Amino acid sequence: MDRLSPLDSWWLHLEREAQQLHVGSTLLFEGPPPSHGQLAAAIEARLDMVPRYRQRVRQVPLELGRPVWVDDPRFRIGDHVRHVTLPRPGTEESLRDLVARFMSDQLDLSRPLWESWLVDGLEGGRWAMVNKTHHAMIDGISGVDILAVLLDRDRHVEVRAAAPWTPQAEPSGRRLAASALGDMIRGPLEVGQLLARAVSTPRRFSRETAAELYGLARVGETVIWPESVLDGPIGPMRRWGWARADLAEVKKVKNSLGGTVNDVILAAIAAGFRTFLTARGESVDGRTVRTMVPVSMRTPEEHGQLGNQLSAVFANLPVGVSDPAERLAAVTSQLSSLKSSGMARGVDSVLTAADLVPGTVFALGASLAARLPQRAISTVTTNVPGPQVPMFLLGHRMTELFPYIPLGVDIRITIGIASYAGRLTCGVTGDFEAVPDLQVLCDGIESAIEELVALVR
Repeated sequence: MDRLSPLDSWWLHLEREAQQLHVGSTLLFEGPPPSHGQLAAAIEARLDMVPRYRQRVRQVPLELGRPVWVDDPRFRIGDHVRHVTLPRPGTEESLRDLVARFMSDQLDLSRPLWESWLVDGLEGGRWAMVNKTHHAMIDGISGVDILAVLLDRDRHVEVRAAAPWTPQAEPSGRRLAASALGDMIRGPLEVGQLLARAVSTPRRFSRETAAELYGLARVGETVIWPESVLDGPIGPMRRWGWARADLAEVKKVKNSLGGTVNDVILAAIAAGFRTFLTARGESVDGRTVRTMVPVSMRTPEEHGQLGNQLSAVFANLPVGVSDPAERLAAVTSQLSSLKSSGMARGVDSVLTAADLVPGTVFALGASLAARLPQRAISTVTTNVPGPQVPMFLLGHRMTELFPYIPLGVDIRITIGIASYAGRLTCGVTGDFEAVPDLQVLCDGIESAIEELVALVR
């Protein structure tokens, strides 16, 4: 039985009207746009390669165990692929506003947890595809893998007909409960196996455990964080913006000043927050903004698998540093330290241990966590490398890729970073009521990148 992992089911339990936990993307294409029927047929023809897109979540009776994935006998492609036309003149601003409205609505948890829209009428003869998928299905890396399935490297690939599909019979409630009880019995056995491996390889076990415990200690340092204008209650409506950069120029910066491409972007985001807070009249002297940076634990062999295989580290963005080169050096030094700190392994060990928690206790803990305020982080910044060669859909070249990252408990701004075919883009999500000035942050990120590029020139 295909049971959700602890992290996958955690996203479902955290879902609230004001906290929709789907990730997404907006893909821009050269025109002219295909018809709604053509796009729906092209997506349906690929679903045999991502069977999760025809499955829905089924809860276990009395929450004895985590939910399972089952085939949806009512699946229809038309319920998931939709069409909308932008009002003239079809500006990029109107597209961003449209995406924000789409993302403000929850997915129907009784259906497969994804939706896509064909958006035509975009200025310049372009069109867009907006995708929305629940975090219980994908993380950033697996989301990019799905795009690799739906998109082609060749402009002239013919659309094949969808293969026949017959849903498997849904398991009964009795079978779901029995399977969950069986997992509860196997839990202590898995603990015993872990201890047996520790006895047989004590040196390796000691090294790994020490790294994880040190990582957990570093995480513990971040639990309490002073409240700021970036933290606080959120509503159900969203704002969404983006920032652009040239990947070759960013690489010149990191080659000249040191660090990685990710360090350069995080330094620009720190500068963007500096501009944003200053515009609000906030003092930035000596200030940092704590961000959670997701870390993929996915091995090369696991690419293509859905679900979440993530850990995280916690970094302090140096918004109080005014000099762009010093700001980048501070980010580079900190991220280098975090990579060797064991923090990501410490967080991962907690998530792995959650696999042994009974389903009812796990659901109760997640429900409680969704209602409690958190003061560990003020934002999330996640970087997902996309394909570095041009990709096509129905013969149309994809020109840009912008990620959408959901808001979390008391987190009013999140930022997704994506690279594609020589371009770097940031998708910036904000709470509608709390962040009416989201564009100030987006413009600040772009200006900071331009400042670094000018510096190395």
